[in-house]
Amino acid sequence: MGLGPLSMGLGPFYGASTALYGAGTPIYGAGPPDVTRCHGNPALSPPRFPLTSLPPAAISSSGVSPVTKMAAAAAPGAWGGGRGGPGPPPGPEERGRGRGRFLSAWNSVRYGWVGSRSRFSKGSPLHLLGREYRPGAREEQERFRRDFSSRLWLTYRRDFPALGGTPWTTDCGWGCTLRSAQMLLAQGLILHLLGRDWTWPELSVERTWDPPGRTRDIPGCPQDPPSGWTRDPPPRMDTTPAREADRCHRLIVSWFSDHPRAPFGIHRLVELGGSAGKRAGDWFGPSLAAHILRRAVETGPESGGLAVYVAQDCTVYRGDVARLLHGDAGGAAAPEPREPRAVLVLVPARLGGESLNPGYVRGVKELLKLGSCVGIVGGKPRHSLYFIGFQDDFLLYLDPHYCQPCVDTSRENFPLQSFHCTSPRKMPFGKMDPSCTIGFYAGDGRGLDELCADLTRVLAPPSERYPIFTLVEGRAQDHGLDPPSSPCPPPSPPPPPPPPLPPPRAGKRPKKSSTEEFVLL
Repeated sequence: MGLGPLSMGLGPFYGASTALYGAGTPIYGAGPPDVTRCHGNPALSPPRFPLTSLPPAAISSSGVSPVTKMAAAAAPGAWGGGRGGPGPPPGPEERGRGRGRFLSAWNSVRYGWVGSRSRFSKGSPLHLLGREYRPGAREEQERFRRDFSSRLWLTYRRDFPALGGTPWTTDCGWGCTLRSAQMLLAQGLILHLLGRDWTWPELSVERTWDPPGRTRDIPGCPQDPPSGWTRDPPPRMDTTPAREADRCHRLIVSWFSDHPRAPFGIHRLVELGGSAGKRAGDWFGPSLAAHILRRAVETGPESGGLAVYVAQDCTVYRGDVARLLHGDAGGAAAPEPREPRAVLVLVPARLGGESLNPGYVRGVKELLKLGSCVGIVGGKPRHSLYFIGFQDDFLLYLDPHYCQPCVDTSRENFPLQSFHCTSPRKMPFGKMDPSCTIGFYAGDGRGLDELCADLTRVLAPPSERYPIFTLVEGRAQDHGLDPPSSPCPPPSPPPPPPPPLPPPRAGKRPKKSSTEEFVLL
């Protein structure tokens, strides 16, 4: 399919700003920079779709795509021409780079990075990983902004070393679940090593925002960063605790580096997925991702005393969690004598049939209110997202579907801006895929007792719903089960049957079931 007729304007990439709390208060920027510079794998081919599937704003009256123009200017050989004339025929590597740019631009349109806006109500509280914010007050808006933007944002990357035994140098298009799982593990490490009150201090650096109606110049110019994104902050004198927190922050980010030696990087996670028959380019589910995280932490000495427990059959056995917390179980690297221990409890679950059963919405909200919750690896069907909060009937999430250049974390003071997102997004609970993995953090001391008390209170089943999962005293072997020996066992079966849907009101015909409604199994 020829690329010439397609038109995806670059203006929405850089000119759109996200007004968070009503018109006239743009406190969050649009998408990150460098959208059109995604060098995908040469084996990738651009998606085939009709011109009518593009949004109206993406179709130019001239019929010439700005994306095509820019890509041709940046790499003339990749498109068969340039400023100097037709030029020599493009080689395979140049054609691969062109396809990668096009695929990146198309993913940005497909996954909402173009001109998307999320507005939040001032009258309803915002819940973010156990914290509640009242956005009616400006101080609360700022506190929420700092909290949200301090979460680690791990997205598609490009131009990293090829994944073992493959030509893949990007995970664009298939690695979203692994990226969401990385974000959940990163939040657990932040709680363990920095604490829940930690926020990224660079957020205090003044940002530059797009004036209303302004059109961005050609993207990629270093003198004009996209809206909502900061330049590298100037060096400044910090106190010793601040320097130590910055060092720990950078250390955590480096553990997720896109490099074969990174303990929790994409290379290591794909390698561990091989024992379950997965390879680069395959789609990974939330349950499989939970077991991959467990194995990555067990085999990585960089966990800092953090262990991972994966629930079996939607059941958390307190004795097994306590055994990991006290360091009695094999697998996790033994911590230093004074190093605190903690356990990341992962619960793979299925909250419905074809779509989310509304009876589980209340339970998901209550779990996200817990201070021990580290988020949910979920999303839409075959579109993974990392859920970290909610407002009313909308989930707040971090989206991994954004392809950014690989960052060399071995450099001193490497840039951190691409690992933090300043644009919160939301989606209705009704669009949530029922397959997910829920994460909790249990620290040393009374951490496990507090977690179990909170889960017992939240999971107590009222008459109108069933629990999402169960918490049981003792160990799995006490109930005739053995701990999973395989690093990536098959997914757990679904939880108990969901509550039946209410009967239709008198005088009205029941609706036909569809893929958007829950189908009672």
